[in-house]
Amino acid sequence: MKKICVLGLGYIGLPTSAILALNGYQVIGIDINKEIVETVNKGKIHINEPKLCNIVSDMVAKKRLVAKTKPEKADIFIISVPTPLNKNKCCDLSFVITAIKSIIPYIEKENIIIIESTIPPHTVEDIIKPIIEKAGFNVGKDIYLAYCPERVLPGRIMDELVNNNRIIGGCTSICAKKAAEIYKSFIKGEILITDAKTAEMTKLIENTFRDVNIALVNELVKICNKLRINVLEVIKLANKHPRVNLHLPGPGVGGHCLAVDPYFIIQKTPYLARIISLAREINSNMPYYIVSQVKQLTKDINKPKIAVFGIAYKGNVDDIRESPALKIIELLKNEGFIVTIYDPYVKTDIIATSTINQSIENADMILLLADHNEFKNINYVKLVKKMRTPIIFDTKNIIKKIDNNFKKIKIINLGNLFTID
Repeated sequence: MKKICVLGLGYIGLPTSAILALNGYQVIGIDINKEIVETVNKGKIHINEPKLCNIVSDMVAKKRLVAKTKPEKADIFIISVPTPLNKNKCCDLSFVITAIKSIIPYIEKENIIIIESTIPPHTVEDIIKPIIEKAGFNVGKDIYLAYCPERVLPGRIMDELVNNNRIIGGCTSICAKKAAEIYKSFIKGEILITDAKTAEMTKLIENTFRDVNIALVNELVKICNKLRINVLEVIKLANKHPRVNLHLPGPGVGGHCLAVDPYFIIQKTPYLARIISLAREINSNMPYYIVSQVKQLTKDINKPKIAVFGIAYKGNVDDIRESPALKIIELLKNEGFIVTIYDPYVKTDIIATSTINQSIENADMILLLADHNEFKNINYVKLVKKMRTPIIFDTKNIIKKIDNNFKKIKIINLGNLFTID
């Protein structure tokens, strides 16, 4: 049984560890957070992801998965640590570099080292490879180094880890071949072989594509509002064209991928990445636009109270990384609004949340910022009876059903913003 050491037990590292253990590997999961290590070793999980808990529990019970705070010798090392933005909106590679340096004392000839963390182009060749070779190893001959980015969606990670196609970018062709053998053991999708720098850029452009397209419709929201046109109707009709597929607008872009990855391209060629930079600016400014509309909607209300529904960056997950909701809440408080927060998925000490009843008590607006299924199925007619002013601002366009009782409620979405003038 081959032994794999996975560094980083976060949103990608832990599911990857679980899948590898399930497919016959002996997995050692490494994390510097002792609480995470203790949680995993109890067969429990610290993130909300369907199907993950049962697999982790089973693999820990069978001793095929164990968590530790320090790496050890293994056949394969997988780096899945965070790569956040620094204050200059460039990739902070410190976690990756630290992880690579931490395994140097344990690697041996014929080991395979795989980077899954999202990184800028040329990182593997220009930064990671020299660290390994400085330790006396020849990459491509006695150590095999590859970049294999994840391409999964929170809420469906356990399925997509297995079924999605996977890019394998090797420092050499033999590096790519060695890494591909690991992924072929559990992936049902296509294995796509390329070099490391191409894989790095491919990962980034996949998310940048979506960010740019979201920016297009978010800009269209402002244009249509100014021209008193329903943007949602425009998008629906335009998408009937066989070669048009506009995304839906929203309060901004969140998550570690879409809101972060484009900057990794920008940092490498800032003078060329003009559309990418503008798209980032448009999406990053959407919280300011949403708050300006909240102010307009509540301009005649004394000391308005806003009940924010949803702070996760997307529906049905507990992930608040880069969530535009956090910026919106900050801006609302700075403007003097009373703000309460309800999110059935998110449990965090970072921001205070309330129960649904506490949140809406005497509120003047429900501000929907996440498309959780629970929010789609709420009886809003009953709910608004506890509010002072029955206004719902649905930035995710999830309230579909309107009956006679809704006539007493002002329902605003990104398609009818112009009606609040």
